[in-house]
Parts: sequence; structure tokens; C-alpha cells
Amino acid sequence: MSGFTALVGRELKKWYKQPIMLLMTLIQPIIWMGLFGKAFNLSALAGSTPGGSAGFQQLFGTSDYFSYMAVGMLSFVLLFTTMMGGMSIVWDRRLGFLNKVLSTPVSRSSVVLSKVFSTVIRSLAQAAIVIAVAVVLGLKVSADFQVINLLGVFAALFLMSVGLSSMFVMIAIRSTHWETQMAIVNLLNLPMLFCSNALFPTRIMPDWIRTIAKFNPISYGTDAGQQLILHSVNTTALTNDFIFLGVFAALFSTIGIVLSWRYLSK
Repeated sequence: MSGFTALVGRELKKWYKQPIMLLMTLIQPIIWMGLFGKAFNLSALAGSTPGGSAGFQQLFGTSDYFSYMAVGMLSFVLLFTTMMGGMSIVWDRRLGFLNKVLSTPVSRSSVVLSKVFSTVIRSLAQAAIVIAVAVVLGLKVSADFQVINLLGVFAALFLMSVGLSSMFVMIAIRSTHWETQMAIVNLLNLPMLFCSNALFPTRIMPDWIRTIAKFNPISYGTDAGQQLILHSVNTTALTNDFIFLGVFAALFSTIGIVLSWRYLSK
């Protein structure tokens, strides 16, 4: 545990001692919310057509698109933060730090878990800031919303972040070139974002995209957030979301640990 906590502390120090990196990470989702979310005012368009507002409410479950998109931005932040968590292993290998760690008694699983949990902490902190900004910009919550619902939101975000960060770290374990790792994550991040319900409901998408969305963890994390913030909670659907996210987190964290035992080397 001493090696694990030391490695987590190192990762977090690299983060909070460079506030410009935190700012740059937050600017993109804030721009999406402030510009795209507000400018793409589907609620005004729906109100200009007969019966359009009712159809809009039925489709998105909220009276304005901004609120729908703001919840999706939580998944957006987690996806791109966890993506960079995997990149840090590549840089540690290139800069020689990984070789030094592997020559100490610190277990290889601690190396992987420290990357995962430091990324989870950063992701949740940034998600909290995004929620605060969304409230300032006009996030409209459901009539059933309670402050305790936020605990459920962050529980879902925690599981999704553990799974995603484990997946990206798993991909990066054998990478020696940052160009290769960037090519892989860039190939994955946009399909994962757009083949989900983060920006639009999957029910209006083609059948083949809906099939992909059924296996996309972002869809389940976003759905949990939407139910707890925007909609009335469907207990069965919410339970299914947490079961999927729990299995996803447990599966990929286990695979990451097993691969670190087998392949993580100097």
C-alpha cells in the first residue's frame, strides 16, 4: 500500500501543480455546453411547430437541449481524462521513470492501480466542476431531484471512470511510442462518444448504432446521470445501469492487473 499511495500522490502532484492543464481540460466541455448546447436550441425550434414542445419533452425528457447535453458532458470529461491517464504510462516508460519503479519492491499491479485511481480522482473532480458550471449556465433538474441524487451520479461516474481508465491503461501497457497510443485512443474516443446517448437519444439513431450503444459503457453512465438529474428514476433501468458499470469496472481492472503481471517490464 505504501508504494501504491506514493505513486498515486505523484500522479496527483503532477496534476494540481500544473493548474493550466486542469484549465485546458475543462475548457473544451465548457465551450461545448456554452456554445453548442446553447446555440443548438432545439427547444426553441420545437416550440415553433405545432405539438413540437411535447414531442421534444418526450424525446429528450427535459424542456431544453442544454440540460440534456450538460449531463452528457460528464461522460465527455471522463472519457478524455481517462484517455490521458493511459498516456502517462507511455511517457513514464520513455522518460525512464517506469524502469526505476519496476526495479523497486513495488508490485506491478500497484503501478496499474495507481494510474487508474489517480485518473478516477481527477475525473470526478473535473466532473464536479462541470456540474457546477452547468448549474450556473441554466441546468434544469427534474421535480424529483434531491441533493442525495448527486451521490448516485458520482457512484455511476466512479464505476465508469474505473472501467475506462483501466481499459486505456491496459492498452498502454505495451506501448513504447506515444504516437501509437494516441492513434489508438483517437480511434476509440469519438466512436465511443457518438455511439452513445451523451449528445442525442439512441432511439433516433440507426439500428446498427443502437446495437453498438447497448455495449457502450458511456451509454449506461449517461443514462444513470440523466435519470438521477433530469428524469424520474426508473429503478429497474437504474439498477441495470449500475450492474453493467460494475461488471465493466471489475472486468477491465482485473484484466489490467493480470496484464501488468505478465507484460509490464523494463
